[in-house]
Amino acid sequence: MAVKDRVEAVLNVGLRVPSIMLLDVLYRWDVSSFFQKIQRSSLSNNPLFQYKYLALYLHYVGYILSLVLLTLPRQHLVKLYLYVLTALLLFAGHQVSRDYVRSELDSGYEGPVYLEPLSINRFTTALIGQLVVCTLCSCVMQTKRMWLFSAHLLPLVARLCLVPLETIVFINKFSMIFTGLEVIYFLASNLLVPYNLAKTAYRELAQVVEVYGLLALGMSLWNQLVLPVLFMCFWLLLFALQIYSYFSTRDQPTSRERLLFLFLTSIAECCSTPYSLLGLVFTVSFVALGVLTLCKFYLQGYRAFMNDNTMHRGMTEGITLLILAVQTGLIELQVIHRAFLLSIILFIVVASILQSMLEIADPIVLALGASRDKSLWKHFRAVSLCLFLLIFPAYMAYMICQFFHMDFWLLIIISSSILTSLQVLGTLLIYILFMVEEFQKAPVENMDEVIYCVNGTYRFLEFLVAVCVVCYGVSETVFGEWSVMGSTIILVHSYYNVWLRAQLGWQSFLLRRDAVNKIKSLPTASNTQLEQYNDICAICYQDMNSAVITPCSHFFHAGCLKKWLYVQETCPLCHSQLKSQSPTTIPEAPAANQSPAGQEEATADKKPKDDPLPEDATEGAAEPTMTFLKSCLCPSHFM
Repeated sequence: MAVKDRVEAVLNVGLRVPSIMLLDVLYRWDVSSFFQKIQRSSLSNNPLFQYKYLALYLHYVGYILSLVLLTLPRQHLVKLYLYVLTALLLFAGHQVSRDYVRSELDSGYEGPVYLEPLSINRFTTALIGQLVVCTLCSCVMQTKRMWLFSAHLLPLVARLCLVPLETIVFINKFSMIFTGLEVIYFLASNLLVPYNLAKTAYRELAQVVEVYGLLALGMSLWNQLVLPVLFMCFWLLLFALQIYSYFSTRDQPTSRERLLFLFLTSIAECCSTPYSLLGLVFTVSFVALGVLTLCKFYLQGYRAFMNDNTMHRGMTEGITLLILAVQTGLIELQVIHRAFLLSIILFIVVASILQSMLEIADPIVLALGASRDKSLWKHFRAVSLCLFLLIFPAYMAYMICQFFHMDFWLLIIISSSILTSLQVLGTLLIYILFMVEEFQKAPVENMDEVIYCVNGTYRFLEFLVAVCVVCYGVSETVFGEWSVMGSTIILVHSYYNVWLRAQLGWQSFLLRRDAVNKIKSLPTASNTQLEQYNDICAICYQDMNSAVITPCSHFFHAGCLKKWLYVQETCPLCHSQLKSQSPTTIPEAPAANQSPAGQEEATADKKPKDDPLPEDATEGAAEPTMTFLKSCLCPSHFM
């Protein structure tokens, strides 16, 4: 990205942050209480504060202006800020001129300026300031007509011409009126600009909606306004101001416990409105994204960014925080109660981040254990991250039990932490089994059985934990306080973590049982048949000391064919359907040294002519082996 594009991106976000700040201030501002304070103060006689409805209308006008600033195109937004900056510079110039006139009136000296050192110092300082203001105004407005911004120089010129001090006061007022008239003329000449912009924007929006629909319009506005980054910058600015206001009023150092309390209370102060809550949600999402990106980089280095997984974008953690905040009414609580509740919600977010880290690490660790990669650094990174994900969730669950009273939300945190530790423990055990098989000369024949038992054990424990959470939530809903959001969460948790897990586990068990029964129903090849076959297993490419024979007269290792049947119920070579048969029926052995292709032809010749071989049998000759290898690297197929 070029420097110009980066500057434009920064301006696109930075110039819109004040609009979010204004929306947040307007949401906090209570008009009724404001007028009650005004009536009790000395400003009650001011005509500007006599009409409450006028202030209420201005309140809504502020909302409209904020939304306009938020949605204004970047080019017009830059122009608007330049106009505001010019107005501020003109105001600063007149402030300098007014201060100079007051200082001259206080001195009472009406003689030539160059005859008194103090007078010439005041004059020189004011003149330099006014020239700087004129130069900056002409640069900002990109014009060479500096006289448009030099009205505040008239008092200095009058003083240099020995005009009486009383007259200089009127000249200063005239310069202010003249500048005001210039501003009014500029506003009048651009009065139709907002109308033209609104008309053009309406025409473009109507065209987009007509051609692409409302969803495309929403996505376009989301990308152009960069709302996640915008709200994150707004919240970080709000949090920085809160921290600064605290430390600017304290002189003594703060203890570590006090810093933790300050951190939580500052976050609680910065999520008291819907706008600041959205800012916190997007901030948490970006923090989670950074942690997950760092996790992938730690495991894979720069290769992690070549195949980026779109499932881990940090939005899960942000949405979790938003749902919990809405369900518990976070923004309506007092600061202390909000800080306490926010600490629990942040624990849930941390548990979600740990689960996402495990989802990233699990396939990488298993693939590393199944491969022949001997890089100690890669194995150390994988194992160290798994140990962290094993110990830290358990420690977090222990600390929660020590310091908090148990309820439904804390039980969700503890259950999630326990599930993460169990999953990591299962991943480490499978990794150790892969490494043990790697150091042995011959492969372990019952490795899939062991892996199945390991997976089945920790998945059964996960199922028990999920059932306990559902039972506790149901009991708390029935005998405690009932809420729509809590009941919805229990139903979703029951469906995804209990019903679907039980259904998948039962289907996996039935699939495995059917595969075992089919292997038992196939005849075992004798030593004579193996000698006549004199070939390798077409699945694992290893020599066969024992084998089973399929109905289509193909020889495979029993363990290899059983793993294949977990994936699909066809022959790996000819793709014919494998059906259970009586063990007494022994197919004729193929000729010795006959290639798999020749075996397929022989089998095809023996088939009836009305049952032709599938067309994809020869085209997918390499597909079975690749599918089998993928199934070996993914232990979920063993479940």
